Amino acid sequence: MQTTKMLVLAMACAAIRFSDIAAQEPAGREAGAEDTVKIAQVALRRGLDWLKSAQRPDGSWSDTNFPALTALGLWAFARSDHPARQEVCSKAAEFVALYAQPDGGIYKPATAGRGSGGLSVYNTAVCMTALHAWDPAKYRALILKAREFMAGSQLVGDSPGAGGFGYEPPRPRADEARRLMERGDLSNTAWAMRAMRETQNAEDYREGAGKVDIDWAATIRFIEKLQNRDADDPENFGSFGYEPGGERGGTAQGKDGKVTLRGYGSMTYAALEAMIFAQLTREDPRVRSALEWASRHWSVDENPGMGLKGLFYYYNTMSKALTVAGADALTPPDGRTVPWKEQLVRKIAALQKPDGSWVNEDNQFWEGNPALVTSYAALALEYILGR
Repeated sequence: MQTTKMLVLAMACAAIRFSDIAAQEPAGREAGAEDTVKIAQVALRRGLDWLKSAQRPDGSWSDTNFPALTALGLWAFARSDHPARQEVCSKAAEFVALYAQPDGGIYKPATAGRGSGGLSVYNTAVCMTALHAWDPAKYRALILKAREFMAGSQLVGDSPGAGGFGYEPPRPRADEARRLMERGDLSNTAWAMRAMRETQNAEDYREGAGKVDIDWAATIRFIEKLQNRDADDPENFGSFGYEPGGERGGTAQGKDGKVTLRGYGSMTYAALEAMIFAQLTREDPRVRSALEWASRHWSVDENPGMGLKGLFYYYNTMSKALTVAGADALTPPDGRTVPWKEQLVRKIAALQKPDGSWVNEDNQFWEGNPALVTSYAALALEYILGR
């Protein structure tokens, strides 16, 4: 309750500032902050109700070849005060734990090519974080093994991806398809960094040899390669692309013909979150320029640079990143103060289906999957509500 009251006050203050600047809002604008909290709470409860109804008897949601899809639902419920929290989380956690592998990862090995499993780094990162959020003591041994797997999955050497993480850990004599999945990218790197930071206190219980961790300095060296830092390209300055070279994330061409990584919303917020987890401050020029780009390209109607593709991943990443960065509002170049929490809550609520679920009309990145997208939306609302 105290957290909710503080959020109401903060949002009310932001609303008052916005009213003063815009001079277009009706009297009593500060009441809208409390309304926004209520809207978020109602939408969240409806979303969690839908997830409960969609959970299978074995505790899973969606495609069981990828336990991260169930772990995201577990994570959303673990952060909530839903009356069915214990029942739903217990079943989901037991299901996820079944996927723990001898190498420490939490995933289903691929058996018949694409779609049959794999993506071991991504799945492990999400699963270990969700299990830690639910019951860190019960699943401590599994989490400690997962941390070893993640540390061993970080790319090393002098390749462009060094310091980052791909969908799969590096393996000797990998074929071309495998090497593609091993290439470092910003999304998997951000998931890995969050997982390792959020579970770091598990290391206090590790027996024997020294504590296990990733090379945080190397992750930052990888991430900064993906930031557009050309001051002569103000449109892209501060934004982040998906991977070195831009083969999978795309490139952009400036007015001077110079080719840069295509920067877009979800990756810029993923980088912002990752940099904060790496303990960079908001005063760091890499962090500050990312926030400035986000302010210049503020939108809840699209994932800037991607349209509707990955829209709910964008919402989820945005809410996480701005929350951990302590950014209560954004300030675009025109001087407005954007109360991002209020605007995002209202947009997410407006997109909710009558049955309580969410789904993206653009199926790119699996966002036609209501279990995945509803988990993204629920988590975004929970970050905003301070849960």
